[in-house]
Order: sequence, then structure tokens, then C-alpha cells
Amino acid sequence: MDYVLQTNNLTKQYRDFKAVDNLQMQIKKGAIYGLVGRNGAGKTTLIRLLCGLQNPTNGTYTLYGRENTSPGIIEVRKRMGAVVESPSIYQELSAEDNIRMQYRVLGMPSFDGVNELLSLVGLESAGKKKAKNFSLGMRQRLGIAIALAGDPDFLILDEPANGLDPQGIIEIRELILKLNRQYQITVLISSHILDELSKLATHYGFVDSGRMIKEISAEDLEKACRKCMLLTVTDTKILARVLDRLQLQYTILSDEQANVFGEANITELTLALAKEGCKINAVHERDESLESYYVALIGGGRCE
Repeated sequence: MDYVLQTNNLTKQYRDFKAVDNLQMQIKKGAIYGLVGRNGAGKTTLIRLLCGLQNPTNGTYTLYGRENTSPGIIEVRKRMGAVVESPSIYQELSAEDNIRMQYRVLGMPSFDGVNELLSLVGLESAGKKKAKNFSLGMRQRLGIAIALAGDPDFLILDEPANGLDPQGIIEIRELILKLNRQYQITVLISSHILDELSKLATHYGFVDSGRMIKEISAEDLEKACRKCMLLTVTDTKILARVLDRLQLQYTILSDEQANVFGEANITELTLALAKEGCKINAVHERDESLESYYVALIGGGRCE
């Protein structure tokens, strides 16, 4: 199995606080890896470690099989591109000049490919426009173009859809999928928009308090997600009593609605409720969402 990234007990400590705590992680070549966790879980600190912006307190990581303590890690890191926290953009420069500036930083011999990058991220008609006049979505796409300037095959994106309107979120999603599928770029994407992440990721890593709680493929996650029925009834107190007797898992949402998990026999449930004087008014079947799986895994709280 080819891995772009592997970590081994990776730790980052600030005095008595461990932002990253003995974290184990591995990203397969060609994956879109969704890094999931609430604010303060350690996602951005982890990304900064992987990008070489900070040094670990303990533990190691390898990029393409090269350990971070190896002298050759600098060369290997050239295969990475990243947008960390917010795009690094010169507001007074045009989109073209921002990319040219990155070419200079990377020591690239010519500016060939600037227009191709702008076209790739959908900014071909805005190359001469100053970045300060860009919308948030356009700035995000320019940031990704700058990250792609060195022709990387591993792209790290920290909250790329944060603050975007629905159309901007769709554009970023389509761009990430294009980079992965057409250009075979492996992507690590940190996001708190779990519904959006579920449309992208092939693999997930769930992080809490600096620790990796679970890694799972999208395929296995789909199998693990429980079936769920949203029931609308006349009395959820009666419903809860009947569900307890039938040994079914559930979550009460209101006086009239509840989620019932697992393979419930709706006929048996309807008859049992009728004997108690409770009526089912509506049933909607659905699969457990990534968000509800996350909440169940972490043990409460929201991913924000």
C-alpha cells in the first residue's frame, strides 16, 4: 500500500497543553482524506506540523516514506501544496502576479503555466484583477492556484469552504474533485461542514483533544452508519416507553418527533403503539448522517 503520509505518536505540546497528542494517522495515495473535529481538536496544529510551519515536540511523520527528521524532507515537501487557515495572497497584486510571486519563491525558471493554473481554478477571466477586489470564493480559488504552483501531488486544505456562500461551496467542491480525479492529487481537507465533506471524502480521520479517535474509509463508514427512521407521533413519551420495551435505540427530538435506529419492524411498532394509545402520523427512512456518526463517536458536542 502506497502512503503519502504516515504519523507515529506525533505530539505538539505547549507547556501543559497537548494540542496534538500521540496522534497516529495514515493517508493513502490518491485519497481525499477528511479531517473531522470540533474547534480546538488539534486539526490546524496538525496541519502546521505537516507543512513544516512548526516542529513536533515528540513523535515523527513521514512524507512519501521520508521521515521529517531526515535532511531530504525539504525536497519531499516540495511535492506538497497547502492553504493553511486563510490563503496567503497579496491584496494589491493581480491574480497573475500572485502566482508569479509564488513561482519566484519556489525558484521556478519561468512563468509558464500561470494562465493554465488560473484556468484550472476558474479564474481565467480575472487574471488582471487585483486580489483585493475578489469575492471570498475567488480568493479561496486563487489560494488553491498558488498552492498548486509547484505542481504538487499532495494538497492540504484547511477549511477551504469556510465562510463561502452555497455557490462558492459547490465551486470549491467541484475543483477539489477535479484535482483528485483528473490530476491524481491526494488531498487532505479539514472541514467543519460535515455534510459537504461527506460529498468529497474517500477516507476520514476523527480527531478530538489532539488524538486520532478513528480512521475509516467512506465505504466502511457507509456500512457502519445505522439505518434511521424519523417518526412523527402523537406522544413521544409513549413512544420512548415502547421502544425501550422493544430494545430499540432512539433519540427524542421533540414532543412529536424521534429518530429510531436499526432495523425496526414498523408493523410491530405501530401495533404496540396503538395498544398504548399512540398514533404514528409520519415515517421517513434515512441513513445516519456523518454528523450524527461523529457525535456518537466523540460522545456529544457539535463539530464547529
